[in-house]
Amino acid sequence: MTDILMPALSPTMEEGTLAKWTIKEGDRVRSGDVIAEIETDKATMEVEAVDEGVVEALLVPAGAEGVKVNTPIARLRGEGEASAAPPAPPASAAPPPPAAAGVTPGPEASDARAPRDQGKDLVNAGGERPDPALSTPPSAAPQERASRPAANGEGRRVFASPLARRIAAQKGVDLSTLRGSGPHGRIVKADVEQARPGQAPASAPQDQQPAAPAPSEPLRQVRSLEQMGIQPGSYELIPLDNIRKVSARRLSDAFRDIPHFPLVIDCEIDALLAARTRINAVLEPQGVKVSVNDIVIKAVAMAIRQVPEANASFTPEGIAIHKHADIAMAVAIPGGLITPVIRRAEEKSLAQIATEAKDLAKRARERKLKPDEFQGGTFSVSNLGMFGIKSFSSIINEPGGCIMSVGAGMQQPVVRDGQLAVATVMSVTLTCDHRVVDGATGARFLQAFKPLVEDPVTMLA
Repeated sequence: MTDILMPALSPTMEEGTLAKWTIKEGDRVRSGDVIAEIETDKATMEVEAVDEGVVEALLVPAGAEGVKVNTPIARLRGEGEASAAPPAPPASAAPPPPAAAGVTPGPEASDARAPRDQGKDLVNAGGERPDPALSTPPSAAPQERASRPAANGEGRRVFASPLARRIAAQKGVDLSTLRGSGPHGRIVKADVEQARPGQAPASAPQDQQPAAPAPSEPLRQVRSLEQMGIQPGSYELIPLDNIRKVSARRLSDAFRDIPHFPLVIDCEIDALLAARTRINAVLEPQGVKVSVNDIVIKAVAMAIRQVPEANASFTPEGIAIHKHADIAMAVAIPGGLITPVIRRAEEKSLAQIATEAKDLAKRARERKLKPDEFQGGTFSVSNLGMFGIKSFSSIINEPGGCIMSVGAGMQQPVVRDGQLAVATVMSVTLTCDHRVVDGATGARFLQAFKPLVEDPVTMLA
């Protein structure tokens, strides 16, 4: 028998919702078959089978919420392997088996306990499965160990794409011996194709060891609403979903731990609005419509070319200056926020950026994004101009070292050559991680950005 475990579909995932099964008991499953849909904190993703066999049991029902990573969700049996029969009750005359480590099993260790309680025993508070010898019958312990995911070091999970796992199984490569080149160290197809079966495990630096999952308790101790004078029954309590839990933790960590500061600049965008009208007239036959935000993203990417130091991340080893402008754009979705990434934006035309941004935003709202489509942005853009917000300051979105907050374009009086005039002015706030982008670097970036957004024709140079 082989257990299928709840996968970790992103480095921050601790639990998820098993939204849908695409298989049923008795089905034959091959490696690469889609077996389920899992809702994470950011998206709904299809899960592929790594092993082959016949579905013996679906251990977690469709729609189950809060399923911890590494919890068994289904069980496969190999070809020709007999179905697991329920254990026979022990004979009253048979002597009890010797207890392991001098511990005598009590009534609570009986196989007659409810399946729900057994599922709880398999997962501890950190989302990792305990030693099978302490939570399963002795005969099942070797099988449970074999089904546990490989780990690079004590307590470390292996993050790999389904395709990488399938290729590794075909080549006989132990994933625990590899160091992933994907986002956040995720093992991808190229890593497995370059690996040799039986190679020695790659030793990761100590500071790259992933931290133990944070507990699901509140971020900090706060007084109850009743203690603050709110009467019971006068409000409706909406439970936290995965998006809110993860966002609350990440944003609290970023605001508390990253030394940040804002830089504000005003941009006159009358020329931008006129250029956008002409560009859309040209692109209309192609069904493409460019937004102000698309032009802002292109201007950010071009400004990064001039000031690459602003496209940086802080790491324990040093400051990473990224070679490409991977722009994360903030998209509001029901219950939270997500940041799809436009890769290599400096190499793309406005039409390409507009088309890609529209597709990413649509699939983000449908929770259909893949992890590599919303992780690993090097610079973020958040635009609330469509809501009439004049200016605001955003929280740093790691790994990026900067996030630009774009306000609404509003007509305001301006002074040109000593004369009063009216212009459409857009306020832009750049929040910088002071560990990698100091005030002078941030100012130089805004100096490069301002003329690009005020006269988009300069982006063609």
